[in-house]
Parts: sequence; C-alpha cells; structure tokens
Amino acid sequence: MMHLNEATLLNNVRRRYYENRIYSYVANILIAINPYIEIAEMYTPETIKKYQGKSLGQQPPHVFAIADKAFRDMKVLKQSQSIIVSGESGAGKTESTKHLLRYLCYSYGSSAGPIEQKILDANPVLESFGNAKTTRNNNSSRFGKFIEVHFNNKFQVVGGHISHYLLEKSRICSPSSEERSYHVFYQLMAGAPDSLRQKLKLTQPDDFNYLKTGCTRYFASPASEKTLSPSQKSAAHAKQGPLKDNLVDDVQDFKTLDSALSRMGISDADKMQIYTMVAAVLHLGNVEFEDDPEDTRGGCRAKQSGESSLAIASTLLGIDASELKQALTSRVMQSSRGGVKGTVIMVPLKVYEAVNARDALAKAIYSKLFDYIVNRINESIPFQASSYYIGVLDIAGFEFFTINSFEQFCINYCNEKLQQFFNETILKFEQEVYKREGLNVPEITYADNQDCIDMIEGKTNGIFTILDEESKLPKPLYTHFTSELHTKWPNHFRLALPRSSRLKAHRSIRDDEGFLVRHFAGAVCYQTKQFIEKNNDALHASLEGIVQESSNKLIQSLFSTSNTLKGKLSFISVGNKFKTQLAELMEKLRQNGTNFIRCIFVYRVPTSLGASNQTQEWFINNSMGL
Repeated sequence: MMHLNEATLLNNVRRRYYENRIYSYVANILIAINPYIEIAEMYTPETIKKYQGKSLGQQPPHVFAIADKAFRDMKVLKQSQSIIVSGESGAGKTESTKHLLRYLCYSYGSSAGPIEQKILDANPVLESFGNAKTTRNNNSSRFGKFIEVHFNNKFQVVGGHISHYLLEKSRICSPSSEERSYHVFYQLMAGAPDSLRQKLKLTQPDDFNYLKTGCTRYFASPASEKTLSPSQKSAAHAKQGPLKDNLVDDVQDFKTLDSALSRMGISDADKMQIYTMVAAVLHLGNVEFEDDPEDTRGGCRAKQSGESSLAIASTLLGIDASELKQALTSRVMQSSRGGVKGTVIMVPLKVYEAVNARDALAKAIYSKLFDYIVNRINESIPFQASSYYIGVLDIAGFEFFTINSFEQFCINYCNEKLQQFFNETILKFEQEVYKREGLNVPEITYADNQDCIDMIEGKTNGIFTILDEESKLPKPLYTHFTSELHTKWPNHFRLALPRSSRLKAHRSIRDDEGFLVRHFAGAVCYQTKQFIEKNNDALHASLEGIVQESSNKLIQSLFSTSNTLKGKLSFISVGNKFKTQLAELMEKLRQNGTNFIRCIFVYRVPTSLGASNQTQEWFINNSMGL
C-alpha cells in the first residue's frame, strides 16, 4: 500500500476477505478474520508442509506462518516463544489456537509418540467443560488458557502443559435467555447412552433450573437429530428443531469427549465419577426453598417439591440427604465464649441465603472438577527433559455489555495488562531500535495505561484491595464497597460515577451501585451488586464439611485440600488469585520471544437468505485497532 493509514488498512483487509483471503500482515502481526465458513485446502497437511521452514512473506499470510516463525525464532535465538491470540468473543481465537497447536504437533512431533495426540486431545475435553453458546459465538471459551508445547535440545516435541484462568462460574447457575451453560450438560443429555442417563437421572434441559433460564435446544446435525427421542428434547427444541453449527454437535461431541478422556488414561470408573459430578450440579439446582413458618428466627426450609432432587443430588454426591438439607438451610457458627472450644450455634438461613449457599456449592463442585480435569490432562501428557517451549495464549478479549459484572472487570483488567505488554513490545521497543540505528522516524504516540492498571491492582488503594477489605468484614455490603471506591479515587481520570456514562441505561445506576472505568479500549460501567459474592471462592464451613466426608472419592479429594475451620466463614479472594496468576503469566511473556495474532469479529448483515461474502453488507468493529 502506498499510503498506510486506518482507512487503507481496512479497505485492504475488506478486499482480501471478499476473496476468502482471511489472513493479512501488519508488519509481523497476523490479522485473522473469522470467515464463518470452511475454506477448502486452508488447513490440510499439504498446506502445513508449504509453510515449514519458510520466512514470513514467502507464502501467503497464514496462522501456520506465525507458528513456523515462532518455531524458527526459538531454534535460532535459543529462546522460548509466546503466541498471543487476542480478539473479542466470536473472532475465532479458539480455532486459531487449535490450528497453531496442530501445526506444531504435526510438523515437529512425529517422533514424539503419543505426546502430540494427547495435546490435541485436550481441545475437545476443554471445550466440553469450558465452552458455551453465547449470543455472539456458539463455541465461546469461557476461560483463559496458556498452552505450552515443550521441545528438547533437538527441537522435537517432548511434552505439554496447560494453565487456565478465570472460569466463568456464574454461567453454571444462570445462563441468560439466548445463551447456554457449558456444553457438557447438553452433551450428557443428548449423546450419553440411555443406561448412563438413567443412572444419572438426566432427562432434558427444561427439567433443570440451571438450564431452563437459557437456550434449551441442542446442537445437532440431521443425522444426530434422528437419534434423539422426544423425552430428550426440550419444548423449544421440539418446536424449533436443533441449533446448527459445523463445529458443535452435542450428540457426536459426547462420543468425542468420552473417547478423548479414555485416551488421556482416565478409567471408566473415573469417567463415571466425572459425569456423576456434572449431573449432581444440575439436580442440586432443583432444590428450592421457602420461608419456614415454624421458625421463629426467620429461617427457611427446602420445598417439598424439590425433595426428590435433594435425594438424587445427595446420592450422586455421596453425602447424607438430611445433612445436605441442614447445611443448605443453616450454618454452624462457633462462639468465641463458652470454654476452650466455644459454643456451637446453629444459625438459620433466609431463603436468599440458602439459594446463595446452594449456588455456591454447585459452582464450587464444577470449578473444582474443571481444575481436576486440567490437572489430569497435564498428567496424561508424557514429559521428557525440556529445553524450550512455545506457549499459545487464548484469553477473552475486551468485553462491554449492557450489564457488566465482576467477570468483565477481571477480563478487562487482563486486557489492560496485555495492551501494556503490546505497547512495550511493539511500539516502545521498535522506537528504541530506530533511535539506536539513527533512523529519523517520527515518534509514535500511544496512551500509557499504567495509571489504570495501578488503580485496579495497587496494594494500598487498588480496586481489588478495597474489594477484599470489604469482603473480610462481618457484614460486607456492595454499596459500601462502591462508596469506598469513589471516596478513595475522587478525581482520578480513569474512574467516574455511572451517571457520566454515554449509555442511558447506565446513567440510572446509583452512585453506590456502580462505577465507570475509562479503559484503553473505551469506557465500561460496572454494576457492583454481585462483586462481593463473585470475589469469594470459599464455601461456608457447614457445606465444606459435608463434601469433605463424601463417599465419592473424587469429590472428597477435590475438597480435602481446604483448611476451613469448623464454624468459621472463610474468605478466599478470586481477584487476588487472578492478579497473582496474571503476574506470573506476564513474567513468562516478558521472558519469551513474542508473536501476535489479532482475530477480528465481523458483523455481517445478509441482504438475502444464504448470501455470500460478496453480497453482504458488513463492517469490522474497533477490534481492528492494534
């Protein structure tokens, strides 16, 4: 291009997109536009061979070219490499990550035996337990991951390791109307054998509170749809038919998941325990509560209509039903007086407190199961002496919705850190090189976001610190936390009251119910109502105690590492854990060579049914900004 600016860049990318050339370079950065269709010969073994050992520019732009560049840089520079795959939901980050891993394993893993297969087997397992349908993406990753492919001193694949970040736990209990919970729930109901579904008492999505608030239709091909009985289908599925996507099929995906777990070395007995925990979460959600008229202290009781669900959940969890009921409707506290051990006091819970306790238990079970599965994946990958590795980072891009909560705050904080790293690596470093070389190049100005990062993660008055301090109070209040936030940062450019938002919906939020942060990518208004609950990873002691004594060995082991004192409500900070994980990740990235892939989400408005790329009006949003 003769004149390089935003307009010419967008026009060039647009023209290439019309020709199904979805990849472009901006210097060494790969721009990848999600085509939403399969492009013939794009990812075949023959295409892989074309990019092996080739410098950028010798072949057309491609995700394989970035993978090979990372490998060659590792080999020449004797330095581990990172490939940062960024972009908003639906932009194709997960698919790009899979192509990168496949290229590396296919090209340099032929002599590594089963290692490359184990690394690739991780994808369907992680997608089943960590991906979900959203309004933007039928296979959206709801967690971040850093996948390392390790090499020996001869640059052959010798192992792999997966680190994961910030699983979206709120989705387990309350997916929004057009979205679904995690794929594995639907895969079990659509694809599991009748005998397994009967054993787990699984029917169809309408029968479970944790699923029926969202989309209850399965993904199914015409062939898979024929295998579904009427009793497996929700009312919406029976009326409207299945959801369709080339990459998602709940019937077939269960078979893929089950086979992948077996190849990872997970026995049939262990698989049964995994499926049992997934089903237990659903049945637990059907336990409902009502005010107890006989309780003079204003407590609640389990509804009679949910007794069967309580019994099933208890059986699947391997705990006594009466003990579970008691732990859900009351908590044990220990008085500081009354002898050495103190006096044990049974405190009844109100309906909303019991609902919160039930949901907290369900989320704890699922998130610990997810941790366990990632650990089993890592254990299954044979590992020899490693000299270097190539790490692929796939993490959620900047998020901005009508309602933004704690998850969006953490994700956008992560993106602030990654944007700063991008600025340091590409812009700042390049300018220093120009100066050293004596090149008279105009200085590139970019916004320094260190002030925003300090405001969020500062040890004294950072937002995470203020939230943790509030969470440790005997009776934490989100309104008090929000007010403290505005008091501590009264005149900071990055922080504002909701009323300053450009969106009318946000301007109606009270000052003590939200705050606005001016991020590098734009202003986001956060509603703080659930910040305190979402920032606490601990169960109350009564629930912790009964799951630790479960007859299900897997559940028992997952909760055995907890050190909760009986009768004491503990606090485990989600924000602080994520902040620590992110600091460790950024340290890895700074030590490695770096490669960037920017995935672009395309808004497409078809002019007619089944319109092709050429006949669609479309535009690329600000995710194009580098």
